[in-house]
Amino acid sequence: QVQLVGSGGGLVQAGGSLRLSCAASGRTFSSTAMGWFRQAPGKEREFVACITWSGGNRNYADSVKGRFTISRDSTKNTGYLQMNSLKPEDTAVYYCAAGSFRLRTVDSWGQGTQVTVSS
Repeated sequence: QVQLVGSGGGLVQAGGSLRLSCAASGRTFSSTAMGWFRQAPGKEREFVACITWSGGNRNYADSVKGRFTISRDSTKNTGYLQMNSLKPEDTAVYYCAAGSFRLRTVDSWGQGTQVTVSS
């Protein structure tokens, strides 16, 4: 089992930037990829971005392509989500996750981190 601790987030104006972090511990070798999902009020949880621990493969939701960048520091078992040009519709609770390739299966979830973008 992988334990995930997310951090970052907060309140920002539209057009601003935030960075989320997700520190992994435990059986990190058991997961292939890590990334983030988000859930806005009244909506289902949706995929945002993921990266393989090797760093060789990144995937993004269409809604964030060109604005968000996912990276990882394998020496620290930590992933990062740099969010630029934020929009009010990016407002959600962001959950880091670890699991299979492209997070088709999620084995571990971190606690949610609130991101609020004001217009």
